[in-house]
Amino acid sequence: MSGLTLRIATYNIHKGVQGVSLGRRLEIHNIGHAVEQLDADIVCLQEVRKLHRREEKYFTRWPELPQAEFLAPEGYEAIYKTNATTKHGEHGNALLSRWPVVSHAHEDMSDHRFEQRGLLHAHVMVGRKPVHVIVLHLGLIASSRLRQIDQLGRYIEREIPKREAVVVAGDMNDWGSKLRPTMNKLGFKDFLGERQLTYPARLPLTQLDYVYARGLKPVGVQIPRGRIWWRMSDHLPLIAEFKV
Repeated sequence: MSGLTLRIATYNIHKGVQGVSLGRRLEIHNIGHAVEQLDADIVCLQEVRKLHRREEKYFTRWPELPQAEFLAPEGYEAIYKTNATTKHGEHGNALLSRWPVVSHAHEDMSDHRFEQRGLLHAHVMVGRKPVHVIVLHLGLIASSRLRQIDQLGRYIEREIPKREAVVVAGDMNDWGSKLRPTMNKLGFKDFLGERQLTYPARLPLTQLDYVYARGLKPVGVQIPRGRIWWRMSDHLPLIAEFKV
């Protein structure tokens, strides 16, 4: 186990659709190929559709499976939890894992009635080592994000043994990395000092997507770039590697 590297990716897939109005195009099939190319042991996804009745009628190639299951490469387990229910469907966070998932849970993190948010918690066995992965998509309002991180801290304190490794990954909507000091106080570190610009995908100007860890040794971080990526979503994926 001492030589094992755990590769974790986070990616906001924008519900598998890009463009607006009549210019909308279905990208979920391309995203499926892209997820395979990430070659990550665990993929944390945000803005994942479970279903959407209107889009299903609009796009002739809309997948029959929910997006999390559709995107899971062969041999991966797909876990999905709904954050938001809308008139035509529902969407939320997902986790795809090539390591066994022992259990999973969800907690509502909605801070006000205009944004439905939640966390997905998966207990994964990486070899013989338990690793807890929490997938987040935080709110658009700065004060909401602070309260949601406080809630995250309480959840971890309540639900996860102190000696077990924890990864927190997702779209934090954290302009300027203002949540980093709070995450550090909770014992979590990310790849401070390296440029990790993930948004907007076409011309990245800032980092909104993060992978934090506690109890794992960071090895490196990378962000795939190029036209193929900015066509599929408004975010770029971020891949972090850790020694287990």
